Amino acid sequence: MGGKKQDEEKDTSEYGAPAQFDPTFNGPIHNRSCTDIICCILFMLVIIGYMVVGILAWLYGDPRHVLYPRNSTGMFCGIGLNKDKPNVMYFDITKCAMATNIMAAALNGLQCPTTQICVKSCPADFWALSPAAYLPNANAENFFKQDFCVPSFQLKGTKLSAMDIINKELCPYFYMPTSSVLGRCLPSFTGGAYNPSNIPSNFSINGLTPNQSASVIMNATGAGGGSNDIANGFNAKDVGLRIFEDFAKSWQWIVAGLVIAMVVSVLFLLLLRFTAPVLVWVLIFGVLALGAFGIWYCYNEYMSLANSSLTYNNVGFTTNVQVYLQVRDTWLAFLIILCIVEGILLLALLFLRKRILIAVALIQETSKALGHMMSTLFYPIITFVLLLVCVSYWGITALYLATSGGPVYRVVALNATQGDCSTIRANQSCDPETFNSTEYPSCPSARCVFINYNTEGLFQRNLFNLQIYNVVAFLWCVNFVIALGHCTLAGAFASYYWAFSKPADIPTFPLIQSFMRALRYHVGSLAFGALILTLVQIVRIILEYLDHKFKAAQNPCTRFLMCCLKCCFWCLEKFIKFINRNAYIMIAIYGKNFCVSAKNAFCLLMRNIVRVVVLDKVTDLLLFFGKLLVVGGVGVLAFFFFSGRIQSPGTVFETAALNYYWMPIITVIFGAYIIAHGFFSVYNMGVDTLFLCFLEDLERNDGSAEKPYYMSKNLMKILNKKNKQPKTG
Repeated sequence: MGGKKQDEEKDTSEYGAPAQFDPTFNGPIHNRSCTDIICCILFMLVIIGYMVVGILAWLYGDPRHVLYPRNSTGMFCGIGLNKDKPNVMYFDITKCAMATNIMAAALNGLQCPTTQICVKSCPADFWALSPAAYLPNANAENFFKQDFCVPSFQLKGTKLSAMDIINKELCPYFYMPTSSVLGRCLPSFTGGAYNPSNIPSNFSINGLTPNQSASVIMNATGAGGGSNDIANGFNAKDVGLRIFEDFAKSWQWIVAGLVIAMVVSVLFLLLLRFTAPVLVWVLIFGVLALGAFGIWYCYNEYMSLANSSLTYNNVGFTTNVQVYLQVRDTWLAFLIILCIVEGILLLALLFLRKRILIAVALIQETSKALGHMMSTLFYPIITFVLLLVCVSYWGITALYLATSGGPVYRVVALNATQGDCSTIRANQSCDPETFNSTEYPSCPSARCVFINYNTEGLFQRNLFNLQIYNVVAFLWCVNFVIALGHCTLAGAFASYYWAFSKPADIPTFPLIQSFMRALRYHVGSLAFGALILTLVQIVRIILEYLDHKFKAAQNPCTRFLMCCLKCCFWCLEKFIKFINRNAYIMIAIYGKNFCVSAKNAFCLLMRNIVRVVVLDKVTDLLLFFGKLLVVGGVGVLAFFFFSGRIQSPGTVFETAALNYYWMPIITVIFGAYIIAHGFFSVYNMGVDTLFLCFLEDLERNDGSAEKPYYMSKNLMKILNKKNKQPKTG
């Protein structure tokens, strides 16, 4: 045989020498050492720092600032003493709306110049103080409603007049239909609430007629405008409750749909062992048939327009695409393009048929490997759990960082025109729990209100930097978890390929062994590859941010430049993912560092570039068909079931009881895609690993008694190779 092995493809020195035979090699090397130790130490330091940031955020942050609204005294609505009062009500919502944007003011806290209180439920109708309350001897106790007054003020037995109560903003003198939007009582524009026919005749604000009063409210709050859209979009406490109710009624059937998706995914992957050749050739000839149909259709349309005198000169430029379809030359162009594509596909099929057979054989071999190592199919659950931990930690840390710093309160005159409020000093701090308005007798509307969160102190001044650190560490951890999954699965599939007598020589628990090897020796290498990918992703995020920030100021040249940059870095990210994926396979097999593994994998693939392209496209086509089958089939089944076209057994479930039957359908489709993607990613990793092992096998061995092939008999048959005699101990 000589020192050089003859194959159907020439080896080029440009991409290194072929792998040499090693009599001691029979699968993933067990005697290995730690790799990329510096990057491992750096990654550990980043993780420790990430934990420190999380602890500091937990100590300084308070997510209640975001999750719960506050009243004028700074107390949270929905928890503590106000547990049964989850909503905040604004005494005069028109002041809030006129001062600033209503939604921004409501969500930013208490920066509206009006009193706010916690209420059990938002007012659902119109009410205005009766004119009789303004009479000199009127008892204000009989006209106001205690439920909507400041809790510290008791109407019963009060000697204050109606005007005193209004001036001190102890009780509202009117309210209108509102609905809870994220715990804030904002104007409700649904159901025609502000239609003049729905406004009571005694409803009046500042002496205006009912219609004039409604007009003031609608103009101030933006009914029919932006606030209307926001309220309609978020007016969804009821919608959310209905959706939750739908999930409560149908969760068993949703779980059943996801189980069906899992079973179909597993069966499809296992059946590929027997059906892969048929499916691949059906898909290939289906594409050719589709191209042939396109050629016939374009020719038919071209001939049907034989008498047409319409040309591109007559049409000119128009956005109406249908006009161009009436031009005969359009169909001629389509016909030429389709003929060229069809010819290329036929030539590729003719000259690459052996490589297509190799790809099919590798796909079948992967299915056989899955049959012997079923645990690999469920490894994505571990990856999913780890990713869920990363995402949850990032989200919680970001929330706590955003709410770091104690709330700052200032003394503010809600109505500076009433009395002499000059006694209130600028930026005068106060404590809402101990504040007493009687300290300012000349300014009856003085209140202690929330302004913002404290930004003083070293930790608070560096919140933006900590948020950036949170994002970078999050991306690095996510990419590391994915890299760990790739390396683990690659080690398991490599153990299968390099077992000479299958399944007798397959190691016990190959997946667990591979997982432990990756964690023990190669955390640094996996972190190195994840860091490279993270840096590229950060650049892409920065480009997206700059593009969004300066979109209005961009001219066509800068837009083109930005588009090119984003496209280049997108391609770079895809390329790095490809290199990383194959580097992790080589790390799992040989235990070398990341750079050496990436170089060896790249050179090996480039020495067999045609096989790489064919295998990649055939596998992508087959897995796309599989995902389409799983997600489409389960989605159609869910649609027919939840829409009532298929009745459930007995009377266990009635689809008519659902408020929005499309929500369970969307949930099942999304869940089916996640499940199918998880299973098929394992399969894809198996194909890539076995392919690299197959290429190494061809370079290392020649089929002699000393150097037998490890590939399957089917692959040897396709390549016209065979082992001369079984390997002996």
